[in-house]
Amino acid sequence: MTKKRQILVIGHNTNGCTPEHEKIAYDVGAEIAKSDSVLITGGLGGVMNAASHGAHDSHGLTVGIIPQNDATMANEFCDIVIPSGMGLARDFLNALSADGIIIVGGGSGTLSEVCAAYMHKKPMVAIRNLGGSITPYIDGFLDHRENIKIVGADTPQDAVKKILELIPTSHNSDTESTDDEILDDFNKIKSGEASRMAQKSSD
Repeated sequence: MTKKRQILVIGHNTNGCTPEHEKIAYDVGAEIAKSDSVLITGGLGGVMNAASHGAHDSHGLTVGIIPQNDATMANEFCDIVIPSGMGLARDFLNALSADGIIIVGGGSGTLSEVCAAYMHKKPMVAIRNLGGSITPYIDGFLDHRENIKIVGADTPQDAVKKILELIPTSHNSDTESTDDEILDDFNKIKSGEASRMAQKSSD
């Protein structure tokens, strides 16, 4: 069975989230659901709530990974709630759970998730002209390493279209690399074992 794509939507929590952010996040969530992908959010308010609402209304599956250890803290549109109990460290869990990420504005918390995703080369698309901490990096890179470009998009539809195009490329490349690494590790272990056996028989 083919694994469903998992798309994380991040942005302003209740504080700083404008009606424009909410409308765009709602539409992003709806488009993710229509693409038969799973929506992941941080499970709380603002952009997270609006994206979950949009996906829910379009009959998609929504997952909320919340920082608290109490599932009732999640917004009402989360079908699956994961109470991480990790506080701000859950930003890394969010980023690593995603095949791709869509950014709708956001402050320092959003930037934390972006940094976690950037270090792991997760494809990212950011909606332009919404302000927030991500603005200087849209259509560019977070630092000199140029791990992965943060691609700009002008509409929710464009954002989802772009992230869907980016995910397979990234996945294939990561999978091949991982398979090679696993094989390499296996050969090293095998070779080490052969060495130990030879040593043993000569003792």
